[in-house]
Amino acid sequence: MHAELDRRTLLRAGLGAAAVSVVGTQLTLPGAARADPAGGLDEVISCAGWGARPPADPLSVSAIPTNKIIVHHMAFPNVTDYSRAQAVKLARDCQDLHMDGNGWSDTGQHFTISRGGYVLEGRHGSLERLQAGDRQMIAAHCPGENGRAIGIENEGTYVTDTPPEALLDSLVELCTTICRQYGLHAHDIFGHWDFRTTLCPGATFYRLFPDVRRRVFAALGTDLADVPARRWPDLWRFVGSPSVRVVQYLLAHRGYAVTPNSTFDAATVAAVQDWQVRNGIPVDVDATLTAPTWETLAPELDKDATGLPVEAVQFMLHFKGHAEVAPTGVYDHPTMKAVQALQRLHGLPPNGKVGTGTWCVLVGGVVRQSMRRG
Repeated sequence: MHAELDRRTLLRAGLGAAAVSVVGTQLTLPGAARADPAGGLDEVISCAGWGARPPADPLSVSAIPTNKIIVHHMAFPNVTDYSRAQAVKLARDCQDLHMDGNGWSDTGQHFTISRGGYVLEGRHGSLERLQAGDRQMIAAHCPGENGRAIGIENEGTYVTDTPPEALLDSLVELCTTICRQYGLHAHDIFGHWDFRTTLCPGATFYRLFPDVRRRVFAALGTDLADVPARRWPDLWRFVGSPSVRVVQYLLAHRGYAVTPNSTFDAATVAAVQDWQVRNGIPVDVDATLTAPTWETLAPELDKDATGLPVEAVQFMLHFKGHAEVAPTGVYDHPTMKAVQALQRLHGLPPNGKVGTGTWCVLVGGVVRQSMRRG
C-alpha cells in the first residue's frame, strides 16, 4: 500500500485550481490557514494525525472514475463538545465500530466531519488520493457505490435536528475541493438513502442539500448553462434504495411483473432492460437507470391522477419525512401540499403537478433550477 501522509495536511477549497507543492510529508497550499475551524475549515486531520489504527487488511485504489459524493450522518449523539479533542475521539470511535463491529478493514468513509467543523481523514489513503485527484480508495460506506463515490460522514443524527453551521460550512468547503480535484460538480452531491434503504442522512439534513449544492456551485464558479437540465441518480443493479422502489412502482404501472420492494432484483433488471429495448434506449448491461430511461418511464401526474405512479410519489414523500402523506394511490390534498413543498425546495414552479423535473428531485436527483438562489 502507498505511504500515507503522516502529519496534518492542509486542505483549502482552492486546491484544484491552485499550484500545489509537496514538502516532505506535508501538502503546502497557497494562502494562510485560519485558526478557527468553526469559521471555515482549512485543515484536514490525517489518519496519522488522529492516531488511526492500521488497516486490518490491504486497501485498494479503485480502477474506475469517481462520479459522485455521498453524504451521510453518523447516527451518533448530537454532542455539544465542538473541540478538536472530540473530533479525534469521534474518528477513533468510528474506526473501532467499523473494524470491530462491522468487520471492515478500516473506517468505511473517506472523510469525517465533526459537529465542531473539524474534517478528518477516514479510510487510510483518502487524503493522498484527494491530493492526486485521479482515483479514490475503495471504501465501505455505501454498497454498490464504494468504488466510485466519495463518502463523507457527518457527526450527529439529523432525522429531526439540524446540523451546526460549523459542520455545514466544512461540508461545503470539503465538497468544493473534492469536486475540483475529481472533476465533479455540485449536482453530483447525493445522500446515502438515494442509493441505500436507510434513514441516513436524516430528513432534516437532506432538506438542506439544495442549499449545500448551491453554495458549492457558487464556490466552483460553474456557469448555470453547464448544469444539466436534470441530473438523475444513476441507480443500477448493485444498489437498493427507496428510489429503486419508485422504479418498481413505475415498471409495474407499465405492465411488468415486478414487486416494489426496494431491492434491485433479477425481475427489475430484466424489466429495466426490456423497457430500454422497447423505447430505443441503449441497453445497459447493469440495468443502469440512465436519463432517457427515467424520462420515458415516469408519467406526468396532476390532481386527478390515481394508481401506482401516485402511490410511488406518496411512498417517497412519506419515507423522506412527510408523515402526513399516506400511500393510497389517490392524489389527495396532503400529497399536493407535500409535492408543492418539494418543488419550492428545489426551485421548481409549485404547481403540484408531478412532471419530469419533480420526478427527478423526488428520487434524489438535481434540476438546473435548484442552483439558482431564490
